[in-house]
Amino acid sequence: MSLILVSRNDIAVGQPLPWTLFDREYKVLVEQGGVVPDNAHLDNLLANDVYRELSWETPNDNNGSGKLSAAATAPDQIGAVGAGAPFTFDDMKLKAESRLQLEPPAQLGRERFLVKVIGYLRDVSLLVSAPITASGLRLQLMEGEKVVMRSFSGQNAFAFTCTIGRICKMPYEYLHLSFPDVIQGVVIRKAPRVKSKIIAAVQNTNSRNPGEQSSALISNISANGAALDAKRTLGNKGDVLNLAFRVNLHKLDAFLSVKGAIRAVIDAENADLPSTEIIRYGVEFQGLQPNDMVILQSMIYQQIIESPHQLV
Repeated sequence: MSLILVSRNDIAVGQPLPWTLFDREYKVLVEQGGVVPDNAHLDNLLANDVYRELSWETPNDNNGSGKLSAAATAPDQIGAVGAGAPFTFDDMKLKAESRLQLEPPAQLGRERFLVKVIGYLRDVSLLVSAPITASGLRLQLMEGEKVVMRSFSGQNAFAFTCTIGRICKMPYEYLHLSFPDVIQGVVIRKAPRVKSKIIAAVQNTNSRNPGEQSSALISNISANGAALDAKRTLGNKGDVLNLAFRVNLHKLDAFLSVKGAIRAVIDAENADLPSTEIIRYGVEFQGLQPNDMVILQSMIYQQIIESPHQLV
């Protein structure tokens, strides 16, 4: 399970909660559908950090649309993808119910939303479901505004701008977007690895003291594994580690708890490490949950698009 911090604005007093609330130890505080009755209860609830699951599935609603609570790619300006090669619309392989990320105009915030493709008329219009906020309301877009759309297909990440031509409310809410004429993207190899500076809490499941916890720096990471830099021994080849760390997707923190098997142990004599006291561990992730895999891939794609020089 991956958790994301909940803010006061995410909780509507007197309204059923769209998700279950947890504390940092994954203890359930309020079940999905429960109600925070008043501001006094809300203040008490938020006295300590409160989290919800970061889900990449979309709820079944009348729109067939859903919200993506963290961005998977990132620049505010489409030009930030400029280093990528031009692609065609067909390269994205979009079809009915394909998922796109919608980046709204800056005045509506940095949060990205998941929408679904309804259909398109080539060179005329792209139809997508209306983006929905965390409180279940339609995002307040206006006709004539420009939005950035993002898509992933195979080993490619795409981005393009569209103008909102029409906002339709019948028989359900959806958007007519201008058909994209310029599509930019980058080609992603099977498991790209990027530099990082992520602090992780580490427990060795093979240790005689399984509750003993160490800290390490994740110096680079991919969807398949990571390099851990530590000042103390974390384990031996073949040992399985419990890793807990936080990743940031456009100012939204997601907490991951994953397992990783040590595949390599490298000391400063055999690698270019920042200190002679550092030991580097090559770790392969084990049994990743689909949610965790998507979060890792999203963070990596975000890093590639924003900072391509960080590729390892």
